[in-house]
Amino acid sequence: MIHSLFLINASGDIFLEKHWKSVVSQSVCDYFFEAQERASEAENVPPVISTPHHFLLSVYRHKIFFVAVIQTEVPPLFVIEFLHRVVDTFQDYFGVCSEVMIKDNVVVVYEVLEEMLDNGFPLATESNILKELIKPPTILRTVVNTITGSTNVGDQLPTGQLSVVPWRRTGVKYTNNEAYFDVVEEIDAIIDKSGSTITAEIQGVIDACVKLTGMPDLTLSFMNPRLLDDVSFHPCVRFKRWESERILSFIPPDGNFRLLSYHVSAQNLVAIPVYVKHNINFRDSSSLGRFEITVGPKQTMGKTIEGVMVTIQMPKGVLNMSLTPSQGTHIFDPVTKLLTWDVGKINSQKLPSLKGSMNLQAGTSKPDENPTINLQFKIQQLAISGLKVNRLDMYGEKYKPFKGIKYMTKAGKFQVRT
Repeated sequence: MIHSLFLINASGDIFLEKHWKSVVSQSVCDYFFEAQERASEAENVPPVISTPHHFLLSVYRHKIFFVAVIQTEVPPLFVIEFLHRVVDTFQDYFGVCSEVMIKDNVVVVYEVLEEMLDNGFPLATESNILKELIKPPTILRTVVNTITGSTNVGDQLPTGQLSVVPWRRTGVKYTNNEAYFDVVEEIDAIIDKSGSTITAEIQGVIDACVKLTGMPDLTLSFMNPRLLDDVSFHPCVRFKRWESERILSFIPPDGNFRLLSYHVSAQNLVAIPVYVKHNINFRDSSSLGRFEITVGPKQTMGKTIEGVMVTIQMPKGVLNMSLTPSQGTHIFDPVTKLLTWDVGKINSQKLPSLKGSMNLQAGTSKPDENPTINLQFKIQQLAISGLKVNRLDMYGEKYKPFKGIKYMTKAGKFQVRT
């Protein structure tokens, strides 16, 4: 299926390549570089590029392009999902997935890739199974390997690979039995100048950290499961039970894993948690402009909005800005024309505002369109879709585990037009 994998940094250098079936020349990436030049941003590079003899499928994460080369037509999402698994595995192994970290641990990277794909087909993609096969690097292990010439490859096959539950190893034991679930929702929205919602959708995930002894069988039920649309499950979830009863029934992997990801796109279901009042005026004849924005909470169910960051790409004609924030700090870069305002926490009693004037280049005409306001924020203990976990039950083991569920909402691509 996958012939080769190339890792390309933001500068366009191939810093790592791995081949499974046959060696594919680096020149195949020229088609990718052409597409990269045509794209205005790295995120806009087409994920599937057709060449005369190959298909190039890529994902862009952590400022690295992961480009897979295939020769026969396969479902593209199959390959893209595998590439995301590769990134997640590197992040789990090394703490961060960066060019420096991959170069520093190049031997482990090759060992992991060799286990994840067998002759071009996915074999072991579960992180906890891989960690039994290939030990994660530590300073002590690296020193020992350097002296003795040994590798991080384990001595025996993981027990999970031989069982009917390949994502969980046998004989797991913990003194404290705990299961934690994080419901994280990211809201993407475009708001027009009058405050009406043009588009809004929610991408949600439920991440789990399960440290339970033995072979527990869990069921997780929701107050309102019909909210969930376009759901993608971890292989451990029994799909038929979900289809018939809308209950998640599964034997969990050991440790951290993503239980499911979902999408809420129905316009009427997406609540907008913040609003922005804005008054950005450019006058035709004057070299001065007026700037004023205020940020406030909208539908937050009484929760506090934290970590608010406002960024605005100002027009080229703006030379300088003289602004006063009621809270937080702001920076305007006169070279890139980027205004950044670090607001922090929103106090609903005294709303944060940023007011002042803009110095415009003499003789320039009024900009064709006003700038777009980009917002970043997070709200703890709130799932903006209204999703709520009803209960979590455990079968198959006698002990009583400690269970915890956290909710969080954060901004994805959240834009307000002025």
